[in-house]
Amino acid sequence: MTDIPAGFEPFYRKSPVTEPWEPIYCKKTPDAVVLAVRLAKAHTNARGFAHGGFISALADNAMGHSLVSKLDPERQSAVTVNLTVDFLGSAQIGQWVEFTTTFVKTGGTLCFTQCFVSADGVPVARANAVFRVVERTI
Repeated sequence: MTDIPAGFEPFYRKSPVTEPWEPIYCKKTPDAVVLAVRLAKAHTNARGFAHGGFISALADNAMGHSLVSKLDPERQSAVTVNLTVDFLGSAQIGQWVEFTTTFVKTGGTLCFTQCFVSADGVPVARANAVFRVVERTI
């Protein structure tokens, strides 16, 4: 099953940590950058469903990129200060898994976000993160 929902395109930001999980897709909305994958073996644990580390890492990515999309990318970036994840269910190979960010509170220095993770529209995890906005030095 390789069908990709309308509005999604290959994710524009590559990373060594996420490279084994490609292809990763994204959809930019006015409020966030939604990340998604068609769950495959590379995303799973020994029992064959989505690995918690994979879910945590992509939730962190989705929230971070959503936040950076609201900043001045030429002079600002963000780093994760805290990340917590609640696992609500499991995602199986072949399911479309989306990571959708909402903002709880954005400030000049600290920003609080949530990410809702769903598999074929069914909630499987919720992540909360605090990011620190930093000035770029490069």
